[in-house]
Amino acid sequence: MKRELLFELASPYRCDFRIQAFRFGEGDHAAAIVGAIRGDELQQLFICSQLIKNLSTIEAQGLLSPGHEILVIPQVNHYSLNISKRFWAMDGTDINRMFPGYDKGETTQRIAAALFEAVRGYTYGIQLASFYLHGDFIPHVRQLKTGYEDVEKAKQFGLPYVVLREPSSFDTVTLNYNWQIFETKAFSVYSGDTEEINKDSAKVAWNGILRFLARSGIIRHKLHNGYDSVVLNEKSLTGVTGKHGGFLYKIKNTGDSVKKGELLAKILDPCDGSVLSEIFAPVSGDIFFSHRAPLISENMVVFKLA
Repeated sequence: MKRELLFELASPYRCDFRIQAFRFGEGDHAAAIVGAIRGDELQQLFICSQLIKNLSTIEAQGLLSPGHEILVIPQVNHYSLNISKRFWAMDGTDINRMFPGYDKGETTQRIAAALFEAVRGYTYGIQLASFYLHGDFIPHVRQLKTGYEDVEKAKQFGLPYVVLREPSSFDTVTLNYNWQIFETKAFSVYSGDTEEINKDSAKVAWNGILRFLARSGIIRHKLHNGYDSVVLNEKSLTGVTGKHGGFLYKIKNTGDSVKKGELLAKILDPCDGSVLSEIFAPVSGDIFFSHRAPLISENMVVFKLA
């Protein structure tokens, strides 16, 4: 394993801004793995730390396939990580909306440009991503439908679901999209958590990545086969909203199988505890996503059903 500095910016106020990477093996640029781009992605950082730990052991045992190199970048935004702020600490911009970047532009554009220069040209790109909805997901792999997506390769992670998404205008400036446009097979892995470390879902994610590397011939490491992934189009997920704002009292949780008409949750008045409304499953299926925060707003998406 080689630890190296990819990018550095001097700071007049605190420690310099640095992006560090861990490089395993030598040869063809086989796989680049990027962890926490945003400052609240603690689960993503934790998963990368465990990947680095596992890959160090695999390399020491001589189980890296000759002629293959793996690059792991655990975090891209330690300024925001230090203060638990999701976006860039100075101006609130999102680094994952700045790709492929511009090395003479604003600070976050320069960071994106440096990161993309380091990870472009790899055969496979894996991002440990987080979602804009706060809640619990079933672990899954997500790909944008750019014409370069590869569903069969995505299944090799052995995660429960592969989700395909039609790119919107803001997706065109993300790492995943630009990886694909520059002919890297890109995958976003969602472990189900962001701001809190969940060791169980984290292990599902890092084992999925190791399984993918093994099935791609990059490492010689045996794991169980995982899941026979179900392929979904994101549009096929059924969103379930609440009719009132209040306390969310969940009856069912992420991963539960439910039948049409089954009670999923109640919304309670925050002051007197009375039931304002009940949420029922509009279709039969599995709960793919469930909202986590105790208070919800009217018409907020509380569940997504697969």
